[in-house]
Amino acid sequence: MAQPILVTGATGNVGSEVIRALRERGIPVRAGVRNAAPAPLEGVEHVRLDLEDPATYAKAVAETGGLFLLRPTHIARPGPTLNRLVDAAAAAGARHCVFQSIEGADRQRWLPHRKIEAHVEASGMGWTFLRANHFMQNLTGPYLPAIRRGALRLPAGDGRISFVDCADLGDVAAAAFADPATHAGMAYPLTGTEAVSFDEVAALISRTAGRTVRYERVGPPAYVRELRRDGTPWPGVAVLTVLHLTVRRGV
Repeated sequence: MAQPILVTGATGNVGSEVIRALRERGIPVRAGVRNAAPAPLEGVEHVRLDLEDPATYAKAVAETGGLFLLRPTHIARPGPTLNRLVDAAAAAGARHCVFQSIEGADRQRWLPHRKIEAHVEASGMGWTFLRANHFMQNLTGPYLPAIRRGALRLPAGDGRISFVDCADLGDVAAAAFADPATHAGMAYPLTGTEAVSFDEVAALISRTAGRTVRYERVGPPAYVRELRRDGTPWPGVAVLTVLHLTVRRGV
């Protein structure tokens, strides 16, 4: 039997789609979860994996064929966490790592995603980087409280961005694991078919929801206050604020 692919973030939007796509291809999966019971998906092997607890790494990576890696927003220091997990997987014999990075990581080397990419490149494993742009699931995640209030208030100015669905990333990740020889050493930008403004996003939501949702341009301080009011943790606040300022700058 083929060795399983260890999937980090297995119960999240991205990880669950990677697991779905791997299973559709008949590739064995091991779901890494903070709480090993109950299983996140019926019929899927699961193992406790806490990225902030290196004691959980050895069992999680044992006899795995590959690693799907993503960076949760609450992980501020990749060195003792994600990079250490990469080292453990390589030492255990994993042959390929697919890392969910971010679009533009090659042009913005200060990003933690690029630092993780560099560590994966030096690990000895084959690698594929999926540099995803803005996720559609943000509309039902961090944007949802503002959408429900009828005003999508963001510090993105007049910037335009292309959205991609987590399901698409899952399909590409599974393709990379199914044919690592073809996809080794490749970094793929994953985007939607067109870049849209947030005015257009608000108009599309309004037509679909049957009620008016506006896009309002705000500055970073107001945006930070609203995220905190909605209960967003500080690491998530930082990521979302920088992301939208990047959009405003046209990066």
